[in-house]
Amino acid sequence: MSRDNVSSSATMEFLLLGFSELLHLRVLLFLTFLIVHLVTLAGNAVIFVAVLMEPSRPPMLFFLGQLSAVELCYTLVIVPKALLVLAAGGSPISVPGCAAQMHLFVALGGAECFLLAAMAYDRYVAVCQPLRYAALMEGLGPRLALASFAVALGLTVAVFRLPFCQPRRIDHFFCDVPAVLRRACAGGDAAQLALMAACLLLLLLPFLLILASYLCIAVALSGAASPVGRGKAFSTCLSHLAITLLHYGCATFVYIRPKSSYSPARDKVVSLVYTNVTPLMYPLIYSLRNKEIRGILRKMLRRKKIGKCFSEL
Repeated sequence: MSRDNVSSSATMEFLLLGFSELLHLRVLLFLTFLIVHLVTLAGNAVIFVAVLMEPSRPPMLFFLGQLSAVELCYTLVIVPKALLVLAAGGSPISVPGCAAQMHLFVALGGAECFLLAAMAYDRYVAVCQPLRYAALMEGLGPRLALASFAVALGLTVAVFRLPFCQPRRIDHFFCDVPAVLRRACAGGDAAQLALMAACLLLLLLPFLLILASYLCIAVALSGAASPVGRGKAFSTCLSHLAITLLHYGCATFVYIRPKSSYSPARDKVVSLVYTNVTPLMYPLIYSLRNKEIRGILRKMLRRKKIGKCFSEL
């Protein structure tokens, strides 16, 4: 292989192309992404602050606060750079910057998957084993988050040990793993194996845990005496399951498939769903349907009204 076609990954930069094929829609896309990003930040920030203000937090409330914190970090890792790429029609990123973005994206995405699994397990324990609820759920979230960061570090190291070829253009709006692997000149099989291992640990395993938890809940609720309570519980579980299937479906489509089926344009569209749409929907589906969160938000509004009345005196 010619030395001119290979650049040392320690000295080169990548060029993120973003949606360069849609330059005529650049302004519309930029404004849409910006509005969605700001609404996502506001919604998750409100939920996070609300959970922090509650002195006694049951595990589900604690998980909702963690999920909001993860979503805040997750969107801040991806969207600001994506907006810059979109506004400029492409933007350079250093190799260390690309590696850091990939590591944080995978780690936070894995933490999100584990949290969704933990929240499904939380619902299973609350419905099926309420007497052991506190003992089973204690300390679960932090351990799962640490596991996702360890898996993400291993994957990032495997990818950035590879030699990268010219031209140094990544046809994506962030340093996603399949898009960066397309620029590798050799040794991609080992990184593909690392990617598959990460997908098994961060995607398939939590997804199976979620399905198993909701299946056990459905079996337990099918024998419940109250049709009203059964319907309400099924409604909550179905809404959680719907957003979970959307997230895992998009992620599985991008990461668990044959390398030959890679399509940059299609992948960018699907990536928009799990980097922009699902973070926007989590506060609505998970948090605002939670009675504890709604109660805390009402207390916050009452305090704000009382404070305003006192300031006007």
